[in-house]
Amino acid sequence: MKKFIFITGLLMSIFFYSCKEEDHGILPPIEGGGTVEVKDGRVTINPAEYLHAIRNPMKGLREFFGPGYDKVRDEYPYPYGSIIKEYMQWNMLEDNESDGVDKIIAYSNHRWQGVEDINVKVIPRIYIVWMEPWHGGYAKNTYTNNPDDLNGWHWPSDIPGETYDEDNLNVPIIGGYCHPTFQERVKKLVEKAGQAWDNDPRVAYVEMGIIGEFGEHHDPDITTVWAPHDQPNHVENRTWLPGIEKVLGDAFTTAFKNKKVMVRYAYEFKDYEFGIYWDSWAIDEEIKRGYEEMKKLGDRWKTQPIGGEITWNWGSLYKFKSFEEVVADAKTQDLVIQQIRDLHCNHLGGITWANFNDPTFEPNAELLQKTMGYRFLLSNFNYPTNIKPDEPFKISFDVVNTGSSPFYYDWPVEIALLNSQTKEVVWSKTLKTPKISQWMPGDNWNNSAKVYTQPAETNHIEEELTLDKKLDTGDYIISISILDPSGMLPSLRFAIQNYFEGGRHPMGHIGVNTEPVYFEIPTDGFDDMRQDKTLKYKIQ
Repeated sequence: MKKFIFITGLLMSIFFYSCKEEDHGILPPIEGGGTVEVKDGRVTINPAEYLHAIRNPMKGLREFFGPGYDKVRDEYPYPYGSIIKEYMQWNMLEDNESDGVDKIIAYSNHRWQGVEDINVKVIPRIYIVWMEPWHGGYAKNTYTNNPDDLNGWHWPSDIPGETYDEDNLNVPIIGGYCHPTFQERVKKLVEKAGQAWDNDPRVAYVEMGIIGEFGEHHDPDITTVWAPHDQPNHVENRTWLPGIEKVLGDAFTTAFKNKKVMVRYAYEFKDYEFGIYWDSWAIDEEIKRGYEEMKKLGDRWKTQPIGGEITWNWGSLYKFKSFEEVVADAKTQDLVIQQIRDLHCNHLGGITWANFNDPTFEPNAELLQKTMGYRFLLSNFNYPTNIKPDEPFKISFDVVNTGSSPFYYDWPVEIALLNSQTKEVVWSKTLKTPKISQWMPGDNWNNSAKVYTQPAETNHIEEELTLDKKLDTGDYIISISILDPSGMLPSLRFAIQNYFEGGRHPMGHIGVNTEPVYFEIPTDGFDDMRQDKTLKYKIQ
């Protein structure tokens, strides 16, 4: 087999591919490191890796905006944010037992309006109490006149609020969580929430919430596994709620068959397969209660998301005054990365007020985004040099997940033919075999070497397709993409440089009823994923 030095550009490509097919060989790396090989009537593309972080669905830096008072900045969506935490007040979703699912849907539509147009998903968390009065909390709209105010207490009208003894911490609370009807009302609320959200394409995951301040399962606690926050001893129906763990576990398991559910503490809900939102990453005081307990979950991360936030205003992180300061500190940054890799973290919050225009923060944010969640590298994309209508042809490719977690839903993988001039889709087919939720990262992180000692496996996909549409004889571009099932539009991107605005990855030229003159797509024809804000999905 003859080999040629590929200098650069289209003219040399034409020269190379004007040779006889048996002379086709491996082109030395094109700009960026990719290669093209043509042999025995087939083309193999090895794209160059896209070295930057990617704003991909349901992973990475997770945002939060207090409705009505946190300003969404003009440059939104931010470079990496694709998911937003949404605290949903019980009494705004359902103020009376007689309220139907339609009220939950209406309020969700109000709060989440337009997220589909910017390719953002939400993580809702139902809660009742923002902060208890004995911790300095105050009633809703004490300082504002905002109907969506998150502050305060949001008991439905048919459950009386809490009455408590301030002087005697051993006296049970009356009303609120301890009201005789509370647990039955919780079951009905969760059932309605499942009907509203379990098939809502705007929802990424669901945080259980409901109990405790901010819905974080403490004050009161779910169980007595851990000591209470405010006193050394547990008091039934004051510091913890008997029976609520099973009520919530059963209710959320029944209500959410499609969406992944996350709970606050890894040492609770042992009889259920839930993900975890640990809201104290990299805080020394929470190593045992959080990090070590999460490690005990073993392979839970393979099927359930691990997330939370870096809460930089308490504990060992109290010395930092911003998220930017936390990740700029070398020791803290290293700890965060280690925990992300160890625990297979999918997403982290705490960034709402971060300044993405700060050039010193941007590389730290990019490192976190690349580390969290999935990162799919595609290689060895193989296809025939030409195809004919109604005749089967084979394609294959390899994918390695160099991130920290899987993608938790099986979205379809599409192969498409594009008009080589306009880039418009002229034919497409979704593949039958890929299960992208099974594209696992490595495991057993070695923080000194910065590698998983159990490397990620290569996922090989091979499938036979048929061009079941009459196309004009000529030269086309074959592409690959991963679609959001809601609207079947390209959404999830591979970490490769081969990219067209709109979400598809062009691999190379392919002929229909003819042999192309050349197969390689010049790198100056690719678009930069960082600049693409056209992606969206549809609410069906």
